[in-house]
Amino acid sequence: MAKNINSAPNPSQINLIASGTTLEGTLTAKDDIRISGKLKGTLRVEGKVIIAQEGIVEGDVFATDADVAGTLIGEINVKSLLVLKGSAKVQGTVRTTRLIVEEGAVIDGSCEMGQLDKSRAEVLKSGNITSVPKPAALLETKPKGTFSMMSGE
Repeated sequence: MAKNINSAPNPSQINLIASGTTLEGTLTAKDDIRISGKLKGTLRVEGKVIIAQEGIVEGDVFATDADVAGTLIGEINVKSLLVLKGSAKVQGTVRTTRLIVEEGAVIDGSCEMGQLDKSRAEVLKSGNITSVPKPAALLETKPKGTFSMMSGE
């Protein structure tokens, strides 16, 4: 009698751009990705983006969650939680629902936070950032601004 073997669904995998590797262009992934090398271009991830301390991203990042310990030059759009580790250096625009910034992290640019309505979420997901509608409540109560955060050295 043959034994029926039910295979478990594949667990989420982590894609890796290793230290010493440079990638240029658009990278799309369903699963998490860790960048220890350098990426120039656009990164679209349905899971979590991890930019390691030695990792560098020059371009736009779209992800569900992200941990940044390295360098990001460009825009980062995170649907859920963005964690900036103490070694993170971000130059550009940050858009996220929730943000954790550890002591020592550097942000030089603008930041938009809060819950995304469905129309904003769809536009961000499509990557067409230039047509992102601004929430009316935000426009009425607070002027748009920029900020820089730097740790004491």
